[in-house]
Amino acid sequence: MLPTVWDTVPASTSAREWFADEIAIDFPAVDHAVERLREAFLGEQAQARTLTTEVLVSKHDATRGTVVPLAVPLRGTCVLCGGRGEIWTEPCRACGGTGDRLVHHPLRVALPPGVVHGARFRYRVNSPEAAPVRVEIRVAIRSSAA
Repeated sequence: MLPTVWDTVPASTSAREWFADEIAIDFPAVDHAVERLREAFLGEQAQARTLTTEVLVSKHDATRGTVVPLAVPLRGTCVLCGGRGEIWTEPCRACGGTGDRLVHHPLRVALPPGVVHGARFRYRVNSPEAAPVRVEIRVAIRSSAA
């Protein structure tokens, strides 16, 4: 796996805001129902966050395409305490009493031939060990001098 730096950013709210204006002005009583529908049908919270990272590839790999291995950091339930944060009356040592742990989920991103600098790829990562998360990967092409 390549070492990567991940950042968490708020999800784009522009689409949410477009619809929210209509609801707030014309139908304010259904705002809570719309939030429940969004979560049920789209499977996401309105305040969902996105993990972002940048992958650095050579001009050669960008021209012919390549597969980039990544490890996506996810928050999962502590297996020792089952998410309770304690074992009997003592705080869980494995998770420090938080009830969760960091899980690195492997992801192989296939970059197509001819990918350009600044291209973005968005995925939803589902892991049996953690909650689903949105991932955005930005491509950076390194110059031939590097």
